[in-house]
Amino acid sequence: MSTNAIEAGHLMAFIERIERLEEDKKTVSDEIKDVYSEAKGTGYDVKIIRKIVSIRKQDQDKRREEEEILELYLQALGMQV
Repeated sequence: MSTNAIEAGHLMAFIERIERLEEDKKTVSDEIKDVYSEAKGTGYDVKIIRKIVSIRKQDQDKRREEEEILELYLQALGMQV
């Protein structure tokens, strides 16, 4: 794309949208941190909560497959689940 073909207004609109979304992302990230801090203050283990959130994001079949492989590997190493 040549410099002459660039429409400044259109380009600026994309940049401003990205900047707004980045700010929204920062706000949401801060809110998530606050929720984890609140949970920790209530006595919950934040590491475990993060793991649960991660597990809930996974496809159920994929998660089941990973758990089966993990169990197989642990058994091979003599580490019972």
